[in-house]
Amino acid sequence: MESKTPLAPPAAPAQSASPEASGSLFGWYGDTTPREKRAFWSCKVGYMLDGMDTQMLSFVIPTLVATWGISLADAGFIGTLTLLASALGGWVAGILSDRIGRVRTLQLTVLWFAVFTGLCGLAQNYHQLLAARALMGFGFGGEWTAGAVLIGEVIRARDRGKAVGLVQSGWAIGWGLTAILYSTLFSLLPAEMAWRALFLIGLLPALLVLFIRRYVQEPEVYRNEKAKQKSEDAPGLAAIFSPALLSTTIRAALLTTGAQGGYYAITTWLPTYLKTERHLTVMGTGGYLAMIIFGSWVGYLVSSYLTDRLGRKPNFILFAVGSMVIAFSYTSLPLTDSAMFWLGFPLGFFASGIFSGMGAFLTELFPTRVRGSGQGFCYNVGRAVGALFPFLIGMLSKQYGLGATIGIFAAFAYGVLILAALTLPETRGRELESLETRAP
Repeated sequence: MESKTPLAPPAAPAQSASPEASGSLFGWYGDTTPREKRAFWSCKVGYMLDGMDTQMLSFVIPTLVATWGISLADAGFIGTLTLLASALGGWVAGILSDRIGRVRTLQLTVLWFAVFTGLCGLAQNYHQLLAARALMGFGFGGEWTAGAVLIGEVIRARDRGKAVGLVQSGWAIGWGLTAILYSTLFSLLPAEMAWRALFLIGLLPALLVLFIRRYVQEPEVYRNEKAKQKSEDAPGLAAIFSPALLSTTIRAALLTTGAQGGYYAITTWLPTYLKTERHLTVMGTGGYLAMIIFGSWVGYLVSSYLTDRLGRKPNFILFAVGSMVIAFSYTSLPLTDSAMFWLGFPLGFFASGIFSGMGAFLTELFPTRVRGSGQGFCYNVGRAVGALFPFLIGMLSKQYGLGATIGIFAAFAYGVLILAALTLPETRGRELESLETRAP
């Protein structure tokens, strides 16, 4: 039922956080409680395993094309449908996290994406893989939402950007694990067996649920809000589209659309681009990707520090500009293999690092009673629109070439992000309690 008292707009002035108050990248961790540490590690490991399972498809696309005779457009549609399903899953998980709790929702989503990743490895044809992968996407989209809200509420304001960014860096570690597993399995097994084994390993994240269930508790700010909330005062599904929040919801969704579109334009097709247009061997492709993945990990770390040091908006714009320049150079200029190798580091640095501030920023834009719903919708509607990019790139690559098409779509996406960031308020240092005031 819709709330009888309108939600206050999230326009409370952000509290200024001085550089000294933000501390070092890792110094804040020593001041956290055991409860906060458990929440941090459950979210970080969950996101690492989420990244591992999600990135598997991009590595096996060339094998599926060769084994099943599917087209690049067909392969791109698997990626697109996965992301569309993840967008729906993220929004549903956000609503659930507001109603049944952040921790319980995190458990459900981790178990969901692990099971359906394993089922991908048992698919006997294209349509079975398409269905299993779409259902896996539903879970991985939900896991990001539940984890981002949980860690954003647990950590204090001055260190929220660093903590959420360090959780986000788990994605690069998971991506790296997939690259290692891919290289190992494809060296030991025939290709038609190796891709199945890779997906079956994706069942392992289900074990994380046991740790979360036993050791992780709901954030205090969420428990306080639920204690005050009467059953008839529970927020409705459309609460984030109320007059008080509609503008914030739209602008935040555009911000995430730019980040997601640019990222998926690059990461879904880059392994295929390196193999088909640059004519690299499997191990050569692994070497290029290793540089990109390492750059991604460093980018997450640096961005998580800068988002507290510089502010949310300057950090987004800095990384978006860097992503546009590097993506265009990497895919469009007549570079040597050596130059492409070294450009892989800044490519990963900027394209992935831009996400470090996303969870903290969205946490600070919405009040607690609809934070999961708002964060889940905004992040994942961006993912839904960005999900069209892999499919469109696969279609247009026949006419313009894969590398050039990746560069064009990435430049457009990051331009949208910059425009959205300029219109949103700066939230660095904002206390979540300042968003709980009801309008008269």
